[in-house]
Amino acid sequence: MSQIDNTFIKLRARLRERNIKLWEEPYYFEGVGSIESEMDRLAGDLCGDLGISISNCKCALTELQDGALRKLAARNEFNETGMATFKVRCVDSKGGTAQMLDIKCPLNGLGSDLQKDVAKKLNISDYTHIKCICGGRIIDGLKPLASQGVKNNQQLMVVVGVQQQGEDLHERIQRIRADVEVIASADDRFMEMEDQDGRPIFLPPDENRSLLMAMGLCEKARAAMRREQFDEALLLLLEADALFSHCDSKFLDAVDNYALLNLDIVWCYLCLKNITQLPDAQRRLDICEKNFRRSYGDQFDRLYSIRGSSCPERALIMRLHLLQGVLLFHQNRRDEAYEKLEEASRALEELKVNDDQLSALLEMGFEESDARLALRSTAGNVDRAVEFIQERKEKLKAERRNSAPARKVNQQMREANAGRDWVDPRSVCRLMEMGFEGVLVVEALRRTQNDLEQSLELLQRHSNDLRSNLPTPPVADEALLSTLQQLGFNLQSARAALETTGNDFHKSVEFLLKSFGNKEELLRVISAMKRMVEDNAPSGSNRPTTNSSIPAVNLSSDMLALIRSVLAKAKLEMESYTAFKRFHEDLSGNHLEYLDLPLIQEEQILCEYRHLLER
Repeated sequence: MSQIDNTFIKLRARLRERNIKLWEEPYYFEGVGSIESEMDRLAGDLCGDLGISISNCKCALTELQDGALRKLAARNEFNETGMATFKVRCVDSKGGTAQMLDIKCPLNGLGSDLQKDVAKKLNISDYTHIKCICGGRIIDGLKPLASQGVKNNQQLMVVVGVQQQGEDLHERIQRIRADVEVIASADDRFMEMEDQDGRPIFLPPDENRSLLMAMGLCEKARAAMRREQFDEALLLLLEADALFSHCDSKFLDAVDNYALLNLDIVWCYLCLKNITQLPDAQRRLDICEKNFRRSYGDQFDRLYSIRGSSCPERALIMRLHLLQGVLLFHQNRRDEAYEKLEEASRALEELKVNDDQLSALLEMGFEESDARLALRSTAGNVDRAVEFIQERKEKLKAERRNSAPARKVNQQMREANAGRDWVDPRSVCRLMEMGFEGVLVVEALRRTQNDLEQSLELLQRHSNDLRSNLPTPPVADEALLSTLQQLGFNLQSARAALETTGNDFHKSVEFLLKSFGNKEELLRVISAMKRMVEDNAPSGSNRPTTNSSIPAVNLSSDMLALIRSVLAKAKLEMESYTAFKRFHEDLSGNHLEYLDLPLIQEEQILCEYRHLLER
């Protein structure tokens, strides 16, 4: 932020305090224009009080007056014609201002109309590559602007991505979202939710999918932030924000993921030097602080008593205080800004990691992220840091080992009860540990909507009633079983698939394709089915030769059509492995990486704003 911006902030606040309106008399007369003598007098009156030169004060007042008159003209035009005027700020990934645009567009027009007008001004052929942001939301091109809360004279932010490795921002966002959708729909085979101690989190399927998608987009956004591609990060975070809205608010209040999302969005605003979204930034920081205090205690005392005052989470609290200080500065609440920045400064000094200690842990073979988090958690004691890393790894292993039965039940319930009421796997395990039969437990929980106490009462007093209402377990159809074996699936898995899906052939195929432990097993089945198709190719066609000792089997046209159908599904399943590989390319695999803030940018911003406050 420049000293010029600092001057404007102070000047606006002083004019507001004195209720001075530069677009009214005596500073401006309709039909005459700006009154120079009054503007000179006002500049002389304010410059000494604000500590700026009279010439700089006069220039700033003139620019503020011009801006106010433009807004007044836009308001009049809107009242007369319905044509809204927007001040649009275009940004690139590093926060540089590409251009400031005045765009006119009717509020009853679609978001795509606004995108087209911006694209035309920027000479961009494909308007869908323009992402307009208003009030912390990406404007939907298919909805009217008015229905999305867009108003006349509003300041908008536009992100126009640059090409990286032959792929522009729009294409990257589309690909990332598509990959995350595939992974989130893969029944926890590639990604599942757990807390930072390794305990799994179970939710109803639809909510689970939305939350997995939101968290996946957040992970990719943080990877973009580490590369300082803040335009990409912001768009991904805003998409994740929309997905979080589909989740139970009680759950979001109980975890810090939503707080971190809001903190990251405001951080992107700052790094993109975007002050047009200050009202949204205020709202998001309030959400973050409220959530942190609920999770960590009113003065974060609960967190510090459990994890110590040097815990890694303190880096997030430091960033919150820094952003609050910056926001207060832009609101010209300078004393409050100074206090928040001082609070952030003290925390920053305590969170700094000694380079020699960090190097010592790296030489021992530890990852930099693990090493930094451990040193912060142990106040810089190298020996204790080593123990911290090792103990944490053992704790994660033990928790995942202990939760394996519940994870297995969750997977079984997902496969066997698609489309039916969700049953909590933890409750299933708890009741089965008491000695109750699994099928009765599931039926009891389904009837009571996962109420553990009511389910226990049903099992103890009405077990016969529960049993009488159980559906008869299906027996695998022998013809379908034979067909699945011909397709290359083993007998035991095929039987389980048919019994689980009630002899639904297509669901059984999906069940089997998703049951493979790795990509190689799936590839073997695909290769076997391809050989069957090739061996039955018409004579005279480009039929490949094979050295296989397995004799070719003549298949009917119906069977060949079936194999091709299954092959198509298998290839889609292969795409999910490819999507996960792409998704994971720039992720470390350390699920605590969100706590590992190097704090270099934070220190630079802190110094910048403290310097501006001292001027």
